[in-house]
Amino acid sequence: MKALLDRARAFTQRVEFEHDEYRKLAEGQYPEALFITCSDSRVIPALITGARPGEIFELRNAGNIVPSYGQYGAGGEAATIEYALEVLGVQDVVVCGHSHCGAMGALKSGDDLAALPGVGAWLEVARPELAPTLAGASDDPALSEVAQRNVVNQLAALRSHPSVRQRLDAGGLRLHGWYYEVDTGRVYELDEDGRFRVHAG
Repeated sequence: MKALLDRARAFTQRVEFEHDEYRKLAEGQYPEALFITCSDSRVIPALITGARPGEIFELRNAGNIVPSYGQYGAGGEAATIEYALEVLGVQDVVVCGHSHCGAMGALKSGDDLAALPGVGAWLEVARPELAPTLAGASDDPALSEVAQRNVVNQLAALRSHPSVRQRLDAGGLRLHGWYYEVDTGRVYELDEDGRFRVHAG
């Protein structure tokens, strides 16, 4: 923690806040995309995408899960999606899963989460749609099959949100599915045929 605190204290010395780019951030934000991903500390959206401050609006939670609209009433996920589309006007939404995901691992192994009731209840949101994949997935520690299927499922849940559906129908929104490989840094993109592929940069 000391290293993090030291770097925070020295932040203004490490970054040129006199630069116009940072002054403009005080006037408002105009992100290009909403990036929905896992809370996992190994997944850093700005590092993966090379985004600068103000370029991506982030939604992070265990397992990059998007509850279907109205499933739990008011919630942080629904509020963030609505704000990104209705207020910020983002035109691209990325749902990014990743390898070696603890949330997907817990679902695959059927871990006893009695001591973590909040985690258990949250993962139950994703379990029903993932059940066929969980039953047939290999014991690959990367959990690629499960994590990739989860991305597809969350994209489907995203489409249940009125703000998403309206913009898709109007042609003003693009949805993207990504799978990030922690140990290689590769980013796989979901293609129209339903398969994840690495595309040349």
